[in-house]
Parts: sequence; structure tokens; C-alpha cells
Amino acid sequence: APIPTYVLGANNPDTLSYFPDVSGCELAENITYLGRRGVYSGCSGLQIAYLSGTEAQQQPEPAHCFSTKDVTELKTSLLAAPNFRGVDILLTSPWPRDVGTFANSTGEIDTKKCGSKLVADLAASLKPRYHFAALEKAYYERLPYRNHMVLQETPQHVTRFIALADVGNTSKKKYLYAFSIVPMSSMDPAELVKQPQDVTENPYRKLRKEAPKSKAPLSAEEEPACQFFFDLNKHQGKKRPSDGKERGDSQPKQAKKPPQPTGPCWFCLASPEVEKHLVVSIGTHCYLALAKGGLSPDHVLILPVGHYQSVVDLSSEVLEEVTKYKAALKEFFRSKGKRYVLFERNYRSQHLQLQVIPLPLDLCTSEDIKEAFVTQAQEQQIELLEIPEHSDLAQVAQPGMPYFYVELDTGEKLFHRIRGRFPLQFGRCVLASEALLAQPQRADWRQCAAQRPEEAAQARAFRRDFEPFDFSLRD
Repeated sequence: APIPTYVLGANNPDTLSYFPDVSGCELAENITYLGRRGVYSGCSGLQIAYLSGTEAQQQPEPAHCFSTKDVTELKTSLLAAPNFRGVDILLTSPWPRDVGTFANSTGEIDTKKCGSKLVADLAASLKPRYHFAALEKAYYERLPYRNHMVLQETPQHVTRFIALADVGNTSKKKYLYAFSIVPMSSMDPAELVKQPQDVTENPYRKLRKEAPKSKAPLSAEEEPACQFFFDLNKHQGKKRPSDGKERGDSQPKQAKKPPQPTGPCWFCLASPEVEKHLVVSIGTHCYLALAKGGLSPDHVLILPVGHYQSVVDLSSEVLEEVTKYKAALKEFFRSKGKRYVLFERNYRSQHLQLQVIPLPLDLCTSEDIKEAFVTQAQEQQIELLEIPEHSDLAQVAQPGMPYFYVELDTGEKLFHRIRGRFPLQFGRCVLASEALLAQPQRADWRQCAAQRPEEAAQARAFRRDFEPFDFSLRD
């Protein structure tokens, strides 16, 4: 070999004979087998952790496989070092399981079914800046992912996972990756933890367990309802039956029932106080309704059919439909020359309400909107922080935590953790201020309430205009 070359060990029984010493050895001039597991440290200070073979599926493990013990010992040897921050490079043959979560497409490789859970655990613990693997014989360069929880942990460096194809493959998939790297130990800490624009959540972070939450009775300070719902007991329009029998299904669409309210809820479909004339779209798990006393005639709410308190309490299927409604509303409002601002106040409220308010594109930019929120927050001594792109709100806010959350249709997000009292109308006040809509008198929804015939007419107009964008009519 013309340059020093380092290789991992056997991945199958047929190639075991090429690696005579399990602890590592020189195979030929300039070609070194690193060994079963360990850390290679270069003279520059570069640290390369490695793990040879594939994950064992039986005990005792075959000679070409690694076990839980191998991974544990490798982790222990590194994590025991004082002030351990991570390694520069991790080399494994198998892909880590679930590496495609929160990321760009992995093509034909299904990372929920293939790959090693032990390798995923190793990558999560060692926090490599680069992780290379090639066993799947496919090229894939994942978006970088962060190694810390936003707003909860000290910022850390990102990890880039790169899978390479087999050498000389006929499909001409990429099997070489050339790059320049400065050892972590030689880098300025501030430079090391810089987050790229396309950074995503950590794919190996365990999803929080969904558990029913008991709901407290309405507080005396609970804000009166500003939205009402459709009565699903009356079959009208494109409404879906609430049980599987009328669809011909043997099982209900929603597998997990949300917890039930402990008292009257203005936002639950079964509530006798609902006013169905404001509903404009009904999905399987969520629906849209015009806001009562809205900031504008097309101010709408995204709401779950079941009783959920906040976004971080939502089950996966409900969250998926919330995302679909956001995408549909973005397309709808952009067709009318508008951009939307969405906010949620998980404070003194029982039922999730995602307020969606459109603003004319020529009125303000996304930077203007963020500045308006931040400025008013500072005036009221509210700490409003920006969440990095591709972040997951569930990583910032835990179930039961009071918070205020803003999201623009560009994906930009602002977050405040509520620790004491919080102004109930803060979101409306910012949007109605002179900096944006310049209608401060509309900050209180009670001052904007219309008569029922006018509300019904606004709902009919919205429903008609939104119909080409309404996925619930096609699904």
C-alpha cells in the first residue's frame, strides 16, 4: 500500500483466516489490522475508536462478531477519562440502528430494521465527530446531529454519520471519503460546538414514554374558551365515523385513547357547549376551527379530537396529523400572499390550542416577527429563546411543563419555559401590536367576538377557499 492503511476485522466466517491475531497486527507493509475493539491515537492527538465484526446473535459469540461486553468495555475505557468530550472518529462495519431518525432519506436502507443497536448505543456514548460504516454497501451521508438537549444541556459538538459503498461497485456509488480534520483536543471549544444550519436531533435519543396524565380541574383564572367544536354524533359532510365499524375496519384508527378531562372542556368534541358552525376541516385525529374573536377572519386553530393538554403530550399519530395541517395551511396562506405565525400557550389551559394567524408577506419578514416577540418579551422580563432548526419540542419541554411556544412557517421557533405567572394574551398582544398588525385593540379576543351569523359566514368562506388544500377531504 502506498500510504499507511488501517482496516477492521472479519465480518463473516469466510474471512477469519485473514486476521491471525484478534488483538491486531500488521497484515502487510503499510496495512494494519486495528483489532477487535479499541482506540487508535495518532501523534497529532486524533482519537479513532473502532469496533470490528457484526453484532452477535447467539452465545457464545462467533469469532467474527462483537458482543455487549465488547461494547461496554470500549465505552468504559473512554468514558472513565476525566473531562471526556467524545472521540474524533468512530469506525464500525454495521450501521447503527435508527440512524435515519429525524434525518434525510436513507434510500433503500431501512434503519429501523437493519443495523446494530449496540453500535447505536456506542455512538450515543462516544459522541464521535465522524462515524463511518460500510456493511450495507450503500452510500449515505446523514445530516449532522447534535449531542446535547437544546436549552437543557451545555452545547456540544455535532456528529456526522457517513456510510460508504463497497469498493469498485458497478453502480458507481461513492466508496471513498476524503476530508480534513483537526483533532478535538487542539480545537477552540467555542469553534468545536458551533452548530451547522442543517443540524438535527440525536437519532438515538430514547423517545419519551407516553403515559396518561391526570388533568387538574379548571382554575378560577382559566381563560374562557375562544373556540368551539363539531358534534361528531351528527354525521355530516366529510366527517369520519368515530368507531371502526362504520368504515368496515375491525380496529379504530386511533390506537391509544387520550386521557379524559376531569371536568367540562370547551375544546372536547363531546362537550355539550360546542358550537359546530366554526369548524372548517375535520381529520382523523385533529381538526381546524375558526377562532372565536380571531385577530383576523382567517385566524384558525389546530386542535386534537381527543383530550390532550399540549403538543408534548400528543401521541405519534396525532402529531403526524398536526404536521399535515401545518403544511396545508402554509400552502394555503402562501397562495393568498400571506405567511402564518403559530403559537401555543401551555399555561392555565386544559386542552391543546395551536393558534394560527396569517400575516401579509409584504407587511413583515420572519425577522420582523421574531424581533417583535423578543422585544415585547424583554419588556416584560420574559426569557424567549430561539430553538435551533430541526429541533423537537419534546426535547425542550417535558410533559406537564408550562411553556409558551412560537413557530413561523419557515420552521423558526421561539420558546419560553413558564416558571411563574405569564400574561395570558401575550401572543395576541405581540401580533396585534404596532410592530405587526397595528391593531392593539384586538389583543383581547372578547373585543373581537362577532354575532353567530357573521361567524358562520366566515367559516363557510374559509372552508370553500381552503378546500383545494384540505387533505382530510382526500384521505
